[in-house]
Amino acid sequence: MKLASLKSGRDGRLVVVSRDLARCVTVPEIASTMQQALDRWEALAPQLEAVADKLNRGRDGEAFPAGSGGVAAPLPRAYQWADGSAYVNHVELVRKARGAEMPASFWTDPLVYQGGSDDFLGAADEARFPSEDLGIDLEAEVAVITGDVPMATTAEQVRARRHIRLLMLVNDWTLRNLTAPELAKGFGFYQSKPATGFSPVAVTPDELGAAWDGGKALLPLTSHVNGQLLGAPEAGVDMTFDFPALIAHCARTRNMGAGTIVGSGTVSNLERVRGSSCLAEKRMLEQIATGQPVTPFLKFGDRVRIEMLDRAGATIFGAIDQRVARV
Repeated sequence: MKLASLKSGRDGRLVVVSRDLARCVTVPEIASTMQQALDRWEALAPQLEAVADKLNRGRDGEAFPAGSGGVAAPLPRAYQWADGSAYVNHVELVRKARGAEMPASFWTDPLVYQGGSDDFLGAADEARFPSEDLGIDLEAEVAVITGDVPMATTAEQVRARRHIRLLMLVNDWTLRNLTAPELAKGFGFYQSKPATGFSPVAVTPDELGAAWDGGKALLPLTSHVNGQLLGAPEAGVDMTFDFPALIAHCARTRNMGAGTIVGSGTVSNLERVRGSSCLAEKRMLEQIATGQPVTPFLKFGDRVRIEMLDRAGATIFGAIDQRVARV
């Protein structure tokens, strides 16, 4: 099943979307918003699945405006957005770029920060920033949306109880020239993490078929900048902490409410031939190879596209396709 939110008010209007992302149908008799569906998932998901089955068999519904700007983030705002750094080889490279050593514990204890969840970007929304001098960078990620997760839930329980309701793609925009001074204060990100962009649809794990192993998406995540391939690393490779592990880490000392979004962090492979999911990683690899980075950060007018295709070449989540613009 594929779900989306058309732009309407603060929380969007829930639609069920056909598997090919061509058509959609509103379901006000079931739930008006994505959050309403997540709050009563056990009761409402079967009803939504029935609508999806009918939509996939026929020609019902209206055209799905995936690339027109009429689609909000699946959750236009959320109760919580917790982003991990599950690809630890990426963390090591980016820390090296700002002259910071990486503690050995990062390989055994997940790194997570809590981002702003009140102002998400739709997949075709412009990403606006006050200055190019801030070091504008993309970060291509996978994310999950959870149901209610009780405190002290283990990773094994996350799998067994199917706490992962939906998956989607992420562009976790980062302002690189602000990260080092912010982190030097010892209190985490804030200004360096502006509004995050999400894919047009969120999908139930079964939509990935064999490419979902219960904790990871076993497919490449492709990123382009101005039509040029930046990278297509395999999301299921070199993920030190899978999603159940990240969720268990987040739930160690608190309950997690339905509609919590948990991100994977920038997808990255040790095998560098598959490219990168952010410019900071590419710049660091250039610096290691030649002594200095060559690739610039993003400028106003640049375009970023992030997408995941199945093994047959069909899009799963639709594309995040955003233009960088001045505020």
